[in-house]
Amino acid sequence: MPVIPEVLDYLNELTQIRRDIHAHPELGFTEERTGDLVAQKLAEYGCEVHRGLAKTGVVGTIRRGNSLRAIGLRADMDCLPMQEHNNFAHRSTHDGLMHACGHDGHTTMLLGAARYLAKTRNFEGTVHFIFQPGEEGYGGGRVMVQEGLFEKFPCDAVFAMHNKPGIPIGAMAGRAGAMLAASDRFDIHIRGKGGHAAHPHYGIDPFIIGAHIVLALQTIPSRNIDPIEAALISIGFIKGGSAYNVIPDELHIGGTVRSFRPEVRDRLEERMSEVAKGAAALHGAEAVCEYRRGYPATINHADEAAFAADVAAEICGEDKIDRQVAPSLGGEDFSYMLQAVPGAMMWIGNGPGEGGCMLHNARYDFNDTALPVGVSFFARLAERFLEAK
Repeated sequence: MPVIPEVLDYLNELTQIRRDIHAHPELGFTEERTGDLVAQKLAEYGCEVHRGLAKTGVVGTIRRGNSLRAIGLRADMDCLPMQEHNNFAHRSTHDGLMHACGHDGHTTMLLGAARYLAKTRNFEGTVHFIFQPGEEGYGGGRVMVQEGLFEKFPCDAVFAMHNKPGIPIGAMAGRAGAMLAASDRFDIHIRGKGGHAAHPHYGIDPFIIGAHIVLALQTIPSRNIDPIEAALISIGFIKGGSAYNVIPDELHIGGTVRSFRPEVRDRLEERMSEVAKGAAALHGAEAVCEYRRGYPATINHADEAAFAADVAAEICGEDKIDRQVAPSLGGEDFSYMLQAVPGAMMWIGNGPGEGGCMLHNARYDFNDTALPVGVSFFARLAERFLEAK
């Protein structure tokens, strides 16, 4: 079964909504305008509207019949703190803010599904449309769960999708198990002994220690983690010093760590602290590694992943579905919802990603031709999951 024909009847309106959201990006927990738009549209469609979870979150609900079964469909609403370099008419109107990850498209696709399902109601049970704030580093998914999302809106399963440049329009991909990695951050503070750059023997140079630490960190994934496992340590910045001829007292190194399995995550944290302290001690200095755990790995449940792929195949065709896509070391806070309720995330094709249109790129734009595919996928998930028995 291809794209739902009725969705094409209001594709122009959905495109306008998507571009309006793109032009008015908002950071996590500040999505007031976006939340107002979402709530307004849900009310127009005939959904129950609930607001206030995680400050700016919105949940729309449709109920039909006496079945107690319920499904959750989730989209994220926030933008990134970056300057847009596009010149089209719907470019960001807010300096330093941009929808560079496609959340404008995700939100619009879920609204489109709400519109279709509210009109047709071809299911028995309850559909919860979950519009989540603060995915980009703010943990909005975690906050919604902590504030009782699934107690207030019980779901037997929850599903989400994320656009993926590099996958063709009309194709989708997923997998059972690890879909995206745990995303952690670290700060290493090195304290040496500053002095004149012409007389380094009187001091303890934190840059030399930092160089040793940076190189040694790379041996942790390759020599302390089973080669079969995926693990990554990337340096994001090194800060220190203020003059050409001065050796500073301190150096600050920061970056990110990615992994899939909890025991690998534990080992990375343990070894990073040991390496930092050991390298500093070797030179008579001190170092402290502050390891901050972020989003856990996004782990798709096997039955729900298979179900989502089956539904995607109805829309796109089996030959357009990758059921064993390679996992990504990117992070996603839908992971918190999957820890609370069975479910799965799928990737929806956003086209080739040519001309800089990759995620988190200043020239990215969500591909509007993917809208009917995504709307149909969300809608069919609900209809198939809540089919009358």
